[in-house]
Amino acid sequence: MSTVKVAVTGAAGQIGYALLFRIASGSVFGPDTKVELQLLELEPALPALNGVKMELDDCAFPLLQKITTTSDAGIAFNDTDWILLVGAAPRKAGMERNDLLRINGGIFVGQGKAIEEQAGDRAKILVIGNPCNTNCMIAMSHAPSIPKNRWFAMTALDENRARRQLAERSDKDISDVKNLCIWGNHSATQYPDFYNANIQGKPVIEVIQDENWLQGDFIKSVQQRGAAIIKARGASSAASAANAVIDTIQRLNTPTPAGEWFSTAIPSDGSYGIPEGILFSYPVRSKGDYDYEIVQTLELNEFGQQRIQTTREELEMEKEAVSDLLG
Repeated sequence: MSTVKVAVTGAAGQIGYALLFRIASGSVFGPDTKVELQLLELEPALPALNGVKMELDDCAFPLLQKITTTSDAGIAFNDTDWILLVGAAPRKAGMERNDLLRINGGIFVGQGKAIEEQAGDRAKILVIGNPCNTNCMIAMSHAPSIPKNRWFAMTALDENRARRQLAERSDKDISDVKNLCIWGNHSATQYPDFYNANIQGKPVIEVIQDENWLQGDFIKSVQQRGAAIIKARGASSAASAANAVIDTIQRLNTPTPAGEWFSTAIPSDGSYGIPEGILFSYPVRSKGDYDYEIVQTLELNEFGQQRIQTTREELEMEKEAVSDLLG
């Protein structure tokens, strides 16, 4: 039986709490894989993290072999298979996006350096803490020994939100909605590409014959879903974000069915005219065992090209805003 070592930052937070028990239960890596958790928190949050550890212990998960709690990133990231960078400073009222970029940028500089020094040659890194695309780019720039194809920023939550919206609008099952790609940034500029998606094998625009809704309210509802959840529950997405972390890992670890793709942000290789190096969400296919390829054959109409240009320009501005933090 194999063992997977998983580091989680911000592990006492809401996303971490929703995520850890599913990892420990075996529902992420399977019933034949033992799990070791290496949990990172700020020093003041360590008592709360110890409480999470106590609950994990009390679940008596057969596959959970070891739990390490620490405020030292070097200890948390040591010899890991997966590093889930959940923790980040939240955006507060009146805070500009560039302010948030710089505050979190400093955090991810340090974490990138710790990954470089301690993570080892098996590590794969998924960034969840926002702004996740640019946070991932910052950390990656300080860990040059980690291959670029092992860095990911999460857009699975956006994809899941978009697929659910289309399923409800068409009165179909969520499993009938396929190939909904999120292009670009995990932000209000993201482009949920309904033109290349399908429902029960038919193009979305044939099933939902309301292009005004698709180009307007549908895209807005996906882009602004996070803000709507904060308004409704007084806190940001937690369980759905944790679920999207699991979806990302499993989609990368499982060969993608023929003719299908999914969304994740990866370092651009120049595909679709996106500048190399920025973390951009693409349609990707997994070959299994976390090896992936970008789907290169999608046609983009003028509407899609304009949307992709907008989100690309935002990511380029974010890169410029944190240029002094890049390694």
